Amino acid sequence: MRPHTDVRQASEDDIAELVRLRALLFEDLGGDFFNPSSAGDDWRGELAAVLKEKLARDDARILVVDGDDGLAACGIGTVEQWFPGPHSRNGRIGHVIGVVTDPAYRRRGHSRAIMLGLLDWFREREAVRVDLYASREGEPLYRELGFFDHPDPALCWRP
Repeated sequence: MRPHTDVRQASEDDIAELVRLRALLFEDLGGDFFNPSSAGDDWRGELAAVLKEKLARDDARILVVDGDDGLAACGIGTVEQWFPGPHSRNGRIGHVIGVVTDPAYRRRGHSRAIMLGLLDWFREREAVRVDLYASREGEPLYRELGFFDHPDPALCWRP
């Protein structure tokens, strides 16, 4: 049995640490898509501004676990209103964005605790589906929590 992990909702005081953890995520994912050589650091200021905005809204939930000096882990969930259909009765689609744990705190159940908190939040908001992109390391946890291969083929475009 794993020790209990205290998960809390992030606050504005956590923004610098949230940016740090998101940067770690992109470093782990690697490649030119996630770390283009032309990116610079401008995205960090933009991220901080969006985090501050999202912390004040009810369409996003940012959960964190405290470490000894800063955050040990974080995870972001959002709910978007899409168009309802036979496969989506109310059109509310959840997204898990960037669950990440600082390397010094991995393998302690923090990501699982954050995901369980986010899944409860998605249920409260009556999301009919929750999507996420999983790293190779995170995929076993997500599958254990009930995630499965998405039926839609995913494509992307960059202007």
